[in-house]
Amino acid sequence: MNQGTTVSRSAAIVPKRKKKKKYDYRKYSPLLIMMIPGLLYLFINNFLPMLGIAIAFKDINFAKGIWQSDWIGFKNFEYLFKTTDAYIITRNTILYNLFFLVAGTFLSFICAIFLNEIKKKGLLRAYQAIISMPHLISWVILSYLVYAFLSVDNGLLNKTILPLLGIKDGISWYYEAKYWPVILSLVHFWKGVGYSSIVFFAALLGINEEYYEAARIDGASRWKQIAHITLPLVVPVIIIMTLLQMGRIFYSDFGLFYQVPLNSGALFETTATIDTYVFNGLTGSGDIGMSAAAGVYQSIVGFILVITVNYLVRRKNKDSALF
Repeated sequence: MNQGTTVSRSAAIVPKRKKKKKYDYRKYSPLLIMMIPGLLYLFINNFLPMLGIAIAFKDINFAKGIWQSDWIGFKNFEYLFKTTDAYIITRNTILYNLFFLVAGTFLSFICAIFLNEIKKKGLLRAYQAIISMPHLISWVILSYLVYAFLSVDNGLLNKTILPLLGIKDGISWYYEAKYWPVILSLVHFWKGVGYSSIVFFAALLGINEEYYEAARIDGASRWKQIAHITLPLVVPVIIIMTLLQMGRIFYSDFGLFYQVPLNSGALFETTATIDTYVFNGLTGSGDIGMSAAAGVYQSIVGFILVITVNYLVRRKNKDSALF
């Protein structure tokens, strides 16, 4: 066998290099053009303001401007956490959001199941509109609705409902802090559960009806169908929604905790959160650095929580993880 034959055979064994396919931008140009407004909004609204993180580490002087103001390091953070109210606002923010997360997810899922049981389309649309309507009401209007119930002089509770229960002396709702964890929870769920249930309802609509037909043939009751078919198939959606909400566990709904209690100082112990405290500090003393430090702190904690919870979920089930 000569050398030329050996070379030709070895060359035949070596696989030919595949030519890299060129990405045809013209084919997807309409989609790329449609992405431009969304990307611009994302950049302007989400990424560009990140430059303002520097405010948290500066003693802002408007005469000098943001970038020329004195650098003070972590002093704004020290001021935020050395206050006597730091424990109260942190406790309220975390406990309220944890309760809203757990109870809100449960109530939204139950509401979605009830919607899924309605078979008449007209009736279903009517119920969807009714339960979603509170979400469209602004917090300013909602605060007046709550005031109409809780007003000491003319409130529905003090003038109508409590006398029927044998309680003649009205309650000063806006001066009694102990009632407000329940009041805020009821207002929050009334406003948000119906709208939040839409996501779970959409997930329920995606479940194949053949699963339920097979379960009914085997004699499974409706509750067993929900427990063994509906719930396991909706769990990935519940996990994703929980992960997204975990990132905002250090953020409170400003309208709920500021507008609804009417910023009453007597309710500070049970209604004050990080957001309302920072707003009051900003409007009272004009300390922009401290408010920026609180925002950075909330963002960092939220990011850590999302990463941690996603890691724990990923260890159990990779398919249910967010990333």
